[in-house]
Amino acid sequence: MDYRERLRAIREDKDLTQAQVGKVLNKSQQGYSHIESGRAELKIDDLKLLCEFYGVCADYLIGICDTPFPYKK
Repeated sequence: MDYRERLRAIREDKDLTQAQVGKVLNKSQQGYSHIESGRAELKIDDLKLLCEFYGVCADYLIGICDTPFPYKK
């Protein structure tokens, strides 16, 4: 699964809107939408924030593994 698909899937599983996740990243709904659609790249700092927010490891979010191991600081 592509990381963009994974980002969308986890957001939808948590019943969150793009605007809500965008606020976590200090982005607008449109700015976050561009990440999910591939018009913008996911920055490492944003990846870290999303891992913390969702409580999952980066490997899961970017599609390296299919098991959502807990995020560890």
